[in-house]
Amino acid sequence: MTGMEGEPLASYIDHTLLKPDARAEAIEKLCNEAMQYGFFSVCVNGGWTRFCQERLNGSGVRISVVAGFPLGAMSSRTKAFEAADAVENGASEIDMVLNVGRLLDGDYAAVERDIRGVVEAVNGSALVKVIFETGYLNEEQKRIACRLSEQAGALYVKTSTGFGPGGATVDDIRLMRASVAPATGVKASGGVRDKQTALAMIEAGATRIGTSSGIAIVSGTAGQAAY
Repeated sequence: MTGMEGEPLASYIDHTLLKPDARAEAIEKLCNEAMQYGFFSVCVNGGWTRFCQERLNGSGVRISVVAGFPLGAMSSRTKAFEAADAVENGASEIDMVLNVGRLLDGDYAAVERDIRGVVEAVNGSALVKVIFETGYLNEEQKRIACRLSEQAGALYVKTSTGFGPGGATVDDIRLMRASVAPATGVKASGGVRDKQTALAMIEAGATRIGTSSGIAIVSGTAGQAAY
């Protein structure tokens, strides 16, 4: 099963498990599934980074770790430390939540500094994705978040945590794709649970899909609740 331009659909997927009650058995299953189906990465909370690294070492499956998740409202220093610690333990991608309240306040300098702190903390050792939590934002704020993310050195923009209001929409993906440079990635996350939705996101411009329903997507079966 392929996405756009013949790429395997599985290669778009960050196989995700971010539930607070996730146990070792479930995280190990996540890693095994990622290897079996050829997903791009697993996406986990930071406390599981080393665990995943030990199981995925040499497999080609990357490790995405969240920072400032799911609220984005903690201090920038805390986010930066969280990101650096994840990289030290094996993460190659960081999915950080921007400070939504600061963005809504129009304090764009603070938002950019917050993102830049994470980018500088990983020092080129990991790709940084910025989660907007689009359900809180209007179109202009989404465009501004795209601009601030790129200015701060992030290489990806992402819709949602899956814990906030709403989730990924085709309209948001189109808007974000049009608001960043061609080399900047766009990740659709939050509520992507089936093949049809995933393909619609990719057609709209998504270059990555964050979901806990990856197997349902690549197999064409009904998906379970994401995240």
